[in-house]
Amino acid sequence: MSKVLVSDPIDQAGIDILSQVATVDVKTNLKPEELVQIIGDYDALMIRSGTRVTKEIIEAGTQLKIIGRAGVGVDNVDVPAATRKGIVVVNSPEGNTIAAAEHALAMMLSLSRYIPDANASVKRGEWDRKSFIGAEVYKKTLGVIGLGKIGSHVATVAKAMGMKLLAYDPFISTERAEQIGCQLVELDLLVQQADYITLHMPKTPETTHLIDAKMLAKMKPTARIVNCARGGIIDEEALAVALKEGQIAGAALDVFESEPLAESSLRALGKEIILTPHLGASTTEAQVNVAIDVAEQIRDVLLGLPARSAVNIPGLGPDILEELKPYMQLAETLGKLVGQLAGGRVELLNVRLQGELATNKSQPLVIASLKGLLYQALRERVNYVNATLEAKERGIRVIETRDAAIKDYAGSLHLEATGSLGTHSVTGALLGDGEIRLTNIDGFPVNVPPSQHMLFTLHRDMPGIIGKLGSLLGSFNVNIASMQVGRKIVRGDAVMVLSLDDPLPEGILNEIKKVAGIRDAYTVTL
Repeated sequence: MSKVLVSDPIDQAGIDILSQVATVDVKTNLKPEELVQIIGDYDALMIRSGTRVTKEIIEAGTQLKIIGRAGVGVDNVDVPAATRKGIVVVNSPEGNTIAAAEHALAMMLSLSRYIPDANASVKRGEWDRKSFIGAEVYKKTLGVIGLGKIGSHVATVAKAMGMKLLAYDPFISTERAEQIGCQLVELDLLVQQADYITLHMPKTPETTHLIDAKMLAKMKPTARIVNCARGGIIDEEALAVALKEGQIAGAALDVFESEPLAESSLRALGKEIILTPHLGASTTEAQVNVAIDVAEQIRDVLLGLPARSAVNIPGLGPDILEELKPYMQLAETLGKLVGQLAGGRVELLNVRLQGELATNKSQPLVIASLKGLLYQALRERVNYVNATLEAKERGIRVIETRDAAIKDYAGSLHLEATGSLGTHSVTGALLGDGEIRLTNIDGFPVNVPPSQHMLFTLHRDMPGIIGKLGSLLGSFNVNIASMQVGRKIVRGDAVMVLSLDDPLPEGILNEIKKVAGIRDAYTVTL
């Protein structure tokens, strides 16, 4: 009989499910060295956030088939190490969706009716009704920033309450937004027109301080904002000033830039703000849901069935995985690149396997391409299993083609993305040592290894362009690591690919586009 180790506290419902197919040992608060010593006896490991599953623990788990995380994130699991050993890693991406959505709605209603302060007033023996005259949400406009699973549920419930819905999500199709009942608009328009704003997006470099002093100044003086997503999306100091000066009517925060919340000017504010200690997923039902969800997946894998929420690729043995790994890295890199070049909403992704690659197993490469394409929108929430579903929910069509006749390289991969801002394409190949090379950008031949920070320009092939661009970047202390130009004909259009040592400082991209002869410019971070 299989053996399962549960190393963090989970709900009994999960234990009961595991007990159907395995002997279950619950041993919490284990030190890393203790876990290394005993993990070799187990077929499955179930954890929450307390246990850190390192490479050493995975290497010691000689019988492990699956690691289950009862929650959303898997940052405490070395997923690449598990993948290399053919161990499935699963989580519960939807287990706390309802809990988080309901908390956002509760915060919005509590903020509108001053419930926390009115409660405190009555408990002090007061009966002060005039100080707590609130506002109705009926017929008000709710701006939903981020239409993932949680944001979509908030929108659905808000619509049932009679609210008008605006939404901003650069990675959602207009059709998908309309299905939910939202009018898709640009962020500036949403901020200006919404009576309430609720945030539902990951924290990324692009979304950090998305709601800053400038955005707050655009809001109605009667507007209220709710953040139950991630701390840091709102500039907390700017928010405190806006509330104190009456620029907006209220805010409710469940998440903060630094947790637990330390000294903060937000604490000094009155009934115009509500602060809770990251309670979005803290419901009895959510804890039961994640325990059941992950326990069922562990049970299925132990019975030889596939897992429904694996964060690595299920059903592939270590040998096949090792063979495809370099090509999957190529596909994911090209997906990230073409997604950023396309910008906005992508509606169609064409994945073409070329040369010898056309005879290989294609599904993992298509999935890896989608994972890269969606990374800007979802970050760590997108994985090899949910990439296809996430793409479908965003209205992205995928076309897979093969062309074994193309022999420029032994095997190459071509991605073409079409979206609201036009069409872009990239081609890449693996060299003999496994190094990735970009071989074509938008139809222009190049031969460039990808780097973390890159700048692409479309320009006229004319004297002086390279010098002007180099001088401009130098004036902003931007160091160029490498540069290459690709062109089809002399004095026609060309692309320039620059690898940079650091990210391009804010505002420089617009200056680059002003250089005579440069038609367009894009930055990419890999």
